[in-house]
Amino acid sequence: MNHSNTKRTFSREKGQRDALLKTLSVSLIKLGKITTTEAKASSLRSIVEKLVTKGREGTLNSHRLLAGKIGTVAANKIVKDIAPKYKDRKGGYLRITKLSSRINDGAKMVQIEFV
Repeated sequence: MNHSNTKRTFSREKGQRDALLKTLSVSLIKLGKITTTEAKASSLRSIVEKLVTKGREGTLNSHRLLAGKIGTVAANKIVKDIAPKYKDRKGGYLRITKLSSRINDGAKMVQIEFV
């Protein structure tokens, strides 16, 4: 049975949803912090934390896996800059801070950043 196995769909098809989360994760890795909606940030958190954990290994295989998922520029930044900072940390690399609601549609906005 498929009870309680739903993901957030963001009113998008699978390809569009995957592209959205990929571009959000690349932007977060390159910039260090981004402002987005609460639902997108909570979905993005699990994806990026898994990428950082994979980057902490520092092996050629993990580097190639990251480059295949998010591109070489973002993969290099994870392996060389971000992952060494969290070498002794077991998890929880990201912080979500709530901001005021968006004016035009009232969506709950947050800022997601590396700790």
